[in-house]
Amino acid sequence: MPSALPIADPAPADGLLPDSVAEGANDRKFGVYLHVPFCRVRCGYCDFNTYTADELRGAKRTDYAGQAIAEVALAGRVLSGLPRRPVSTVFFGGGTPTMLPATDLAAMLAAVRDTWSLEPGAEVTTEANPDSVDAAYLLELAAAGFTRVSFGMQSAVPHVLATLERTHDPARVPLVVEWARQAGLDVSLDLIYGTPGESLDDWRTSLEHAIAQRPDHISAYALIIEDGTKLARQIRRGEVAQPDDDLQADMYELADSLLAEAGYEWYEVSNWARRSSAPTSAMVTDAVADTITGGESAEDLAEHRSRHNLAYWQGHDWWGIGPGAHSHVGGVRWWNVKHPAAYAERMLAGESPAAGRETLDPETRRVERVLLGSRIREGIAVRELTASGRTAVAGLIADELVDPRAALQGTITLTLKGRLLADLVVRRLLAED
Repeated sequence: MPSALPIADPAPADGLLPDSVAEGANDRKFGVYLHVPFCRVRCGYCDFNTYTADELRGAKRTDYAGQAIAEVALAGRVLSGLPRRPVSTVFFGGGTPTMLPATDLAAMLAAVRDTWSLEPGAEVTTEANPDSVDAAYLLELAAAGFTRVSFGMQSAVPHVLATLERTHDPARVPLVVEWARQAGLDVSLDLIYGTPGESLDDWRTSLEHAIAQRPDHISAYALIIEDGTKLARQIRRGEVAQPDDDLQADMYELADSLLAEAGYEWYEVSNWARRSSAPTSAMVTDAVADTITGGESAEDLAEHRSRHNLAYWQGHDWWGIGPGAHSHVGGVRWWNVKHPAAYAERMLAGESPAAGRETLDPETRRVERVLLGSRIREGIAVRELTASGRTAVAGLIADELVDPRAALQGTITLTLKGRLLADLVVRRLLAED
């Protein structure tokens, strides 16, 4: 089942925010996340805030779009006192957003557009499972204003998908990618590595299958065994093996190597974007790879990055709509009640669905900038560090965890080895005497 909500201060029933959130608002992007908490089945590794049909306790999928639109209206009222900012990114996540009719997703997006307007060229993404959409559905999304779809591919190897309890056939991935292309949508593929029983050759197969589709973006996440999940119980009982950390490291290095050869560049520890100048063939020769891996411009990479996720890592503002969704505006963070039935009750009563919130003090915000900013290609400024953190930089360079040239220019940027040990790097940067 989903993990518990954080413990923090109570949130007011009207959802109002302190006046302090307006400070510097014009310097921050504003995005909207819409959580759709429904799944056909619960995958054994998943602890996201999602619910199958028999877990809804009277909540109805058919009512959900209206409830989400009601929260959009609430958000519009709460933020009406801030400088008006158009929405730069919209992201539908889950769960499986595409379990709802395309008309529902379109109505939710229209509510966002009507409330704040969309920035020209705004990025509008939905997650989808390969078996949850068809060509007509994707055309409807594109017509409604969606620009991007992120498919949960996870693996191309049947026995790996079976362990993860994913329900789609790997052969469907090329179909949905092609349908998305025909609809004019950018495509991202999400992969998971380190599944019990997955070999390095299995992982190579999945990477090559993903690259062959020529998506604009690829995410690759190491499998984390979350307490309370079915997979955690299976491991505890000895039914499946614990993921091997050394093998996961080898898998990450293989991913970075193959993706670079194919014209993708990392921009966050687990995310790679296709260069706009990359060749269109699925794989490239070493000679071409040498040419395209050097001297790429920020514009080459930015075109296909997930701008919505970058906003999280860069500390911008977003409002999270839906059960369990988290929000952040101007140093105030809050999260909604988790269960769809509790969420429906709040929206029916005209109350904020927020379950709790916290106001981040300046030191907490600095720590988060280091924690999140160090994960992205642009890195963090050395000036963000305390004296102890700056002292740690020399050791990190000696251990080949951060780029020495960038550090000399005042920026902490992870090397490949540093990406493998990103948590260690952060601990050392934040260590106090």
